[in-house]
Amino acid sequence: MSLITRIETNPKTALRESRPTPERLISGDPSFNTWPQDASRDDTVHTGIWEATPGETHSIKGTTFEFCHLISGYVEITEKDGETFTFKAGDSFVMKPGFVGVWRTIETVRKIYVTATDHVS
Repeated sequence: MSLITRIETNPKTALRESRPTPERLISGDPSFNTWPQDASRDDTVHTGIWEATPGETHSIKGTTFEFCHLISGYVEITEKDGETFTFKAGDSFVMKPGFVGVWRTIETVRKIYVTATDHVS
């Protein structure tokens, strides 16, 4: 068994379709597609592809650290009471545990994600 996993940016595997919960939705009618591709044995680290159509939602990371690399699209992310960041295809960024803000998908976005959950004892 190899310890290398290729992240397929156009996966052929089954996807999970979802929408933001009512308390997270700010505006628009965004839909989300997720193609999980790998996870750690203890289920604290996940990788895959995520796609969202235009809309605006509350983003709350809790105890999750998330690395993102945008394959396509354009987003604006605003920290609560803070700065607005813009990211487009080719950009990478990290949202750290405790992040609270607004995620605006301006143009349908597809990203590679790696999440790691910090289990607080």
